Amino acid sequence: MQRMPYHGGMPEYRRAFVPGGCWFFTVALLDRRSALLVEKIELLRAAAAWTWQRYPFHIDAFVVLPDHLHAVWTLPPGDADFSIRWRMIKTRFARAIPPTERRSRVRVARGERGIWQRRFWEHLIRDERDYARHVEYCHINPVKHGLVRRVRDWPYSSFHRDVRAGVFPEDWAGEVDVTGDFGERDEPRRRAQ
Repeated sequence: MQRMPYHGGMPEYRRAFVPGGCWFFTVALLDRRSALLVEKIELLRAAAAWTWQRYPFHIDAFVVLPDHLHAVWTLPPGDADFSIRWRMIKTRFARAIPPTERRSRVRVARGERGIWQRRFWEHLIRDERDYARHVEYCHINPVKHGLVRRVRDWPYSSFHRDVRAGVFPEDWAGEVDVTGDFGERDEPRRRAQ
């Protein structure tokens, strides 16, 4: 997401809309200390499946961490509306969770839940190298955050699908550079056991 210059009031955001394009996304919980996404992984999967049935897209890569997720999606030809897909996933997931989270006065006044951050970060994939870099970033992310020591040890990742398809070897994760601007903080918050 490119941020426009601030001129007072609310900042303006400019998103790239390319029909049939491929994007990398970062979507985060409002409470970054929460583990809700992995605790309620089946609800998240159901929300994504429900959305996919109504607004198809191809999942090139997907990884769910306790408090955020990353995805690489390719939309159908002629379709650039990734925002509705994320809105549906976030809404379906939130509706399936009992309303126990703390909410700000603004969220209460707007009738909003306090589960997700309002926005998400997206990056339009430019070429094959950019694509490979972002798919690999999804797979290595649990290691980057200190949740596991090996990519294959994290259960909530499309990495396992890619291993079954022969795209990656099971012991993949050699020298992968995980630096760069991927829409999240760089410091790990958790350490592998």
